[in-house]
Amino acid sequence: MLKEWILRAQTDEGAALARDIGAEPIIGQILWNRGIRSAEDAQTFLHPEDEPFHDPFLMRDMEKAVVRIQKAIHEGERIVVYGDYDVDGMTSTTLLMKNIRALGGTVSYYIPNRFTEGYGLNGAALAQLAAEGCDLLITVDCGISSVDVVAEMDGAVDIIITDHHLPGAELPSVYAVLNPHRVDCSYPFKELAGVGVTFKVVQALWQAEEERSYAEDMDIVALGTVADLVPLVGENRKIVQMGLATMSAHPCEGIAALIRVAGIEGKAINTGMVGFQLAPRLNAAGRIETARSGVELLISEEAREADRIAGELNELNTERRDLEQGILTAAEGMLTDFTPDVPAIVVAGEDWNSGVIGIVASRLVEKFYRPSIVLTRQGDVYKGSCRSIAGLHMYEALAACRETLIQFGGHEMAAGLTLARDRLEDFRRAFANYVNAHLKTADFTPKISIEGIVAPADWTLSAVEQLALLEPYGMGNPRPVFGVCDLRPRTASAIGADGKHLRMEVGTREKRVAALYWNAGELAEVVTEEAGDLAYTPSINEWQGTRSVQCMVDSIVPAAHERVFPSRDLLKVIYTFLSGLRRGADRIPYGEVALTRRFSREKFHISRYTMAISLCVFRELGLLAPSTEGGWQFIPPTGKMDLTDAPTFRRHTERKGDG
Repeated sequence: MLKEWILRAQTDEGAALARDIGAEPIIGQILWNRGIRSAEDAQTFLHPEDEPFHDPFLMRDMEKAVVRIQKAIHEGERIVVYGDYDVDGMTSTTLLMKNIRALGGTVSYYIPNRFTEGYGLNGAALAQLAAEGCDLLITVDCGISSVDVVAEMDGAVDIIITDHHLPGAELPSVYAVLNPHRVDCSYPFKELAGVGVTFKVVQALWQAEEERSYAEDMDIVALGTVADLVPLVGENRKIVQMGLATMSAHPCEGIAALIRVAGIEGKAINTGMVGFQLAPRLNAAGRIETARSGVELLISEEAREADRIAGELNELNTERRDLEQGILTAAEGMLTDFTPDVPAIVVAGEDWNSGVIGIVASRLVEKFYRPSIVLTRQGDVYKGSCRSIAGLHMYEALAACRETLIQFGGHEMAAGLTLARDRLEDFRRAFANYVNAHLKTADFTPKISIEGIVAPADWTLSAVEQLALLEPYGMGNPRPVFGVCDLRPRTASAIGADGKHLRMEVGTREKRVAALYWNAGELAEVVTEEAGDLAYTPSINEWQGTRSVQCMVDSIVPAAHERVFPSRDLLKVIYTFLSGLRRGADRIPYGEVALTRRFSREKFHISRYTMAISLCVFRELGLLAPSTEGGWQFIPPTGKMDLTDAPTFRRHTERKGDG
């Protein structure tokens, strides 16, 4: 999908900031563009290891909570940690249990079942725990919105809520509520994950019990922080930096087993590995079965036991991927008539696994770049997960459709909902109308922020090393991406299993730079034949003792002069060309890249952009359809065709004003 570049400004202030901190100009500019305005703030950002943790007792209700937990520990009361079924909840549960036990307390845990109990505090579960003798219940990563549920307990058990989600107008009436988002909380950093809030509780406990500063278990804290996609700024940077170092050097047995089963043992662990290899394996427990196995892995102290559980989670993750792919394939099958006129995607299936539909919604956003909602029917209701795009606040969109819904909740970019089976079409129509009213045509093109135009050959090892000081990357601190325009790779080849990935040589004759583009091996045949605009991040490759600059490619699009929208006359030529390629049963056995290459060699040069637009127009006119055997099914016209019946062509002519 073509991404629109948003080129960040190059300012005198950014250059001055770089001079003040003794860094390369591009480093100062990136910091300036991310809101860092002084040398002091820049040093704090670049070197979080030098900054102390905030005093945990600055958090509202912390002293009250610690005194109550100490009483429970010293008097042998039964403590139960009530967590959530995602990685943030699992790591929070593990962290608090481990340290209460280390302080001599009696503690167990409870995590609700995603499928039978849902998110948050469950009234039946609380009543059962109280009946079984729980004296103190501490929530982690949940509870802030459970006002009615805790009210029904009527003081049957003391409850301390620790959470990081936004509170509602009313706080739960419990013994203590620890949440930096409370309006009356003076804690200076508001963006902690649930495990971050738990970490502050543990810090406060050790400070009160033994007057020592606690900074252990950072691998567990960092795992939950990265997985929960909180902004990696402020105190979170210190947490994740310390945690990644621990994961790389001496992780706990559970995380070490995850690292082994993921095949990244012996490597320096980074946020990408945590987010895409470790966290999904833990998350698979809560998505397919229950999250208990995730907690059992993290609290395991024996390598053999940890390896056994990690292996089971790995198998669950494979099952999760298969489920996800099956639902994604079914959902895409419902979107064969998708055109640029479609403002939003709402797909519904029978008994789709509710634990993975959120991931499927994210995949649909990646492919179609539309706000996407995936629903699964459970009896007489549909339950669904929502993912948005920039410019559309998903929670506000659902609120505008509330008359068609039973319930909903969430945030700007992600949400969940429930609706009656017979209101599906009403909701689909209301949601599409809202999106149409609040987004413009330009909003449906994905954007990528480009920090600067820099030729790959211009990077030095020193500059790339300085760039690494911006890590750890994540939400709120994305990996910086740079651009180079009108570039034609010197060589290109498909590498890896089945030629899945693309390796190119770019740069100058004197300084060639390797560029790697994952999952783009099919471009090897065409990328050297057309000029392109390349978005990339520089990194350092170490091979047999030699260090060199390489590029990790984010995307390649045809250069501006190659992005030719096909005219009526060109569409006729391409259509005639395609017609001549038909085989038995009117099948054209070539994909977009192969068709581009063949047309350019047999006729005249066009870019894959031009071919892709042409194929899209023909598909929208009903002249082509994707073939189940690969390539395209050619459908002869039944009458006179009007190009403006193709939304892609019509929208282009409307933008050009020549409709």
